[in-house]
Amino acid sequence: MSSNAPRHTALDALHRSLGATMTDFAGWDMPLRYGSERDEHLAVRTKAGLFDLSHMGEITVTGPQAAALLNHALVGNIATVGVGRARYTMICQEDGGILDDLIVYRLAEHEYMVVANASNAQVVLDALTERAAGFDAVVRDDRDAYALIAVQGPESPGILKAVTDADLDGLKYYAGLPGTVAGVPALIARTGYTGEDGFELFVAPADAEKVWQALTDAGTPAGLVPCGLSCRDTLRLEAGMPLYGHELTTSLTPFDAGLGRVVKFEKDGGFVGRAALEQAAARAEQNPPRILVGLIAEGRRVPRAGYAVVADGQVIGEITSGAPSPTLGKPIAMAYVDAAHAAPGTGGVGVDIRGSHEPYEVVALPFYKRQK
Repeated sequence: MSSNAPRHTALDALHRSLGATMTDFAGWDMPLRYGSERDEHLAVRTKAGLFDLSHMGEITVTGPQAAALLNHALVGNIATVGVGRARYTMICQEDGGILDDLIVYRLAEHEYMVVANASNAQVVLDALTERAAGFDAVVRDDRDAYALIAVQGPESPGILKAVTDADLDGLKYYAGLPGTVAGVPALIARTGYTGEDGFELFVAPADAEKVWQALTDAGTPAGLVPCGLSCRDTLRLEAGMPLYGHELTTSLTPFDAGLGRVVKFEKDGGFVGRAALEQAAARAEQNPPRILVGLIAEGRRVPRAGYAVVADGQVIGEITSGAPSPTLGKPIAMAYVDAAHAAPGTGGVGVDIRGSHEPYEVVALPFYKRQK
């Protein structure tokens, strides 16, 4: 078997039995859609969707100096995360460029789980392993130890309650607790990447099919449907959430990406990229970098990543993500644009779509916010 063969999740046979259209994503064979991506998208917005996210990369960090290692390796203050809570953060290069955005769960006093994007999991693992030198901590590749299933949407709490006795009402946003789902052990988290309430279930790969089936049985009467990566992308785009490789890259610092808030200069000790990030922060204050904005089309043509944003015949920015929005019924995009054109309501802005300047309205992100 060649090393180029795609990896399969524990739910691969199940996806195929459901008639999923499969696609290669970061070296994994993943479901793109099961039927209509629009129907899957709207199910998550109105009822619930079930996702296989087993391609994400889990890395466990343990030991007396686990917190100190993560504070050194990442830009956030991980030492202040309470047991059972999670934090969104980033890992940067020495020059401040973003290697990946991450969620870090504190599972116990000296145990953390770092969840990396599939495309960057090996890079993050290698960087953490290298940065662990001199710390009394162990970095462990746990990518094969977990399958990851997410249930997202307004009906998701009721659906999950039917198959777990865990205290979901007490589980806050950006928290995780050990529990039992469909009779098997799981780490139950509540973070989400769709703009809706929802849960992520980290389970043993051997238990994945049982959990998926139990959620399907409990959720089908409530309108739950299986969902692929295609609608996951339109959901996160509507919710204004960045995707690595699009809104975040090694050529951008967190300050360039408008996410300087995740960098915690006040934490104890140095951290990788600190000097470069201090310069980036000062630069951003004096001379604002391009700003990430939302764009809504006046016409029907869909902008794609890399297309130029124009005004008065000049290029003022670049599209990072674009797609038709099932919720708004119009094409939408995120783009980095010059600060002078970033205010919501700014007119005269277009996107160069194959030589034609299509009119767009600048709006504040996110495009969609759920009603609490």
